Amino acid sequence: MTKRLDQMRRRYEPLLRRFFHTYFLFARGMTLGVRAVVLDADDRVFLVRHSYVDGWYLPGGGVDLGETMEAAMRRELKEEGDIDLTGAAVLHGVFLNSHVSRRDHVAVYVVRQFRQDRLPGPNREIIECGFFAATALPEGTTPGTRLRIAEVLEGRRQITTWR
Repeated sequence: MTKRLDQMRRRYEPLLRRFFHTYFLFARGMTLGVRAVVLDADDRVFLVRHSYVDGWYLPGGGVDLGETMEAAMRRELKEEGDIDLTGAAVLHGVFLNSHVSRRDHVAVYVVRQFRQDRLPGPNREIIECGFFAATALPEGTTPGTRLRIAEVLEGRRQITTWR
């Protein structure tokens, strides 16, 4: 069943992406998303794998109308990883995600103080998640995700585009 879902996702992902971004073109002038580099005590990073798109990503999603970026980040961490912040998140930067759309921007936060009682099981949106060492990221970790992790953990110079 998982193999069939992966095949369907690969087949329909470009069409769905175009549909939603065409819709957002008329509904919004710009799209804004959030992602979080969540690091545990050993500097392992929390990543998620979605049911509707290939690859491993930093947890996050869209900022809803009337919602702050930080509130969206907190909501997405709870939804995708059952993660509750216990301290302040630090804004790492805001990046143009032009490979998705010329109107898409992503705010990235760094989270080091949090509580997660257990890793959540698979659901309709997140089929797999976990903490990974930066030197052992899972196959399929997206280039933009790898770049943000390197900026945070290795002090690499920030690049203003998502890539």
